[in-house]
Amino acid sequence: MSAASDSHSNSGHRERLRARFQKHGAQALPDYELLELVLFAAIPHRDTKPLAKTLLARFGSYAEVIAAPRERLLEIEGVGEAVVNQLKIVEEAARRLTQAQVMGKPVLSSWAALIDYCMAAMARSAQEEFRVLYLDHKNVLIADEVQARGTVDHAPVYPREIVKRALEHSASAIILVHNHPSGDPTPSKADIAMTREIVAAAKTLKIAIHDHLVIGRAGHASFKSLGLL
Repeated sequence: MSAASDSHSNSGHRERLRARFQKHGAQALPDYELLELVLFAAIPHRDTKPLAKTLLARFGSYAEVIAAPRERLLEIEGVGEAVVNQLKIVEEAARRLTQAQVMGKPVLSSWAALIDYCMAAMARSAQEEFRVLYLDHKNVLIADEVQARGTVDHAPVYPREIVKRALEHSASAIILVHNHPSGDPTPSKADIAMTREIVAAAKTLKIAIHDHLVIGRAGHASFKSLGLL
């Protein structure tokens, strides 16, 4: 097949795939076809199906491809900066969509949405992150900040800095969130000890700690539900 014929065939495939997406929605497409659509913008003149299938074989699912670290994506033949940037745009869009469901709203009455946001923001991160959600007196989420980033199993946390930021936000309560890159959300002894330090620091200024969530690929753990808070 000539290059012109191959280009025409690829163009026809793209149009058919776009038409199916428009007619039936994303739910009707398997992961590899949805990933093809994402890759169209980064790879305008080449068949994206082989690369989509390679990415899925390497990382396991659409979500894992989108959230994969840049350096690991770049290890794959056919993946350049344009492809990585396109995937990261989609990842950030997903994070912002889930954040919009909780920001400025009473989080205790929309707990499921809060968990969805935390999972989208942190579950697949290759590094441990410590996030603090600041709430006003009506438990409305008024600020969302990553207080620390660290290695695969440790992020430095400073209780005084967390309390200081709570005062700056005029927050009445906070929710602590951190991830376990290992995937297992079970709280460690270090997690428990660190949480107690934060609770003690916040108590002196009458700032409530509603919960500490540990996020992992396998799910999440709640200190409150586990009786640790």
